[in-house]
Amino acid sequence: MPIYEFKCDDCGKTFESLVLIASAVDSIRCKHCNSSNIKKILSATSSQPAKGTTIPAGALSGCSSRSGFS
Repeated sequence: MPIYEFKCDDCGKTFESLVLIASAVDSIRCKHCNSSNIKKILSATSSQPAKGTTIPAGALSGCSSRSGFS
């Protein structure tokens, strides 16, 4: 279930919304002003470590028990 980021063309604010099926994107409304004049925007993604950096597999995902977090 993807979480999409949207920007409202009326109030200019951005918000996230969980979208269960792709066709539901058309029914999303701004969480700040309730406008339907919104656009899906490209969200920031995680980045890769610099070349030559050694990090255990899965350490940045939060799924590894070796990440140093309990």
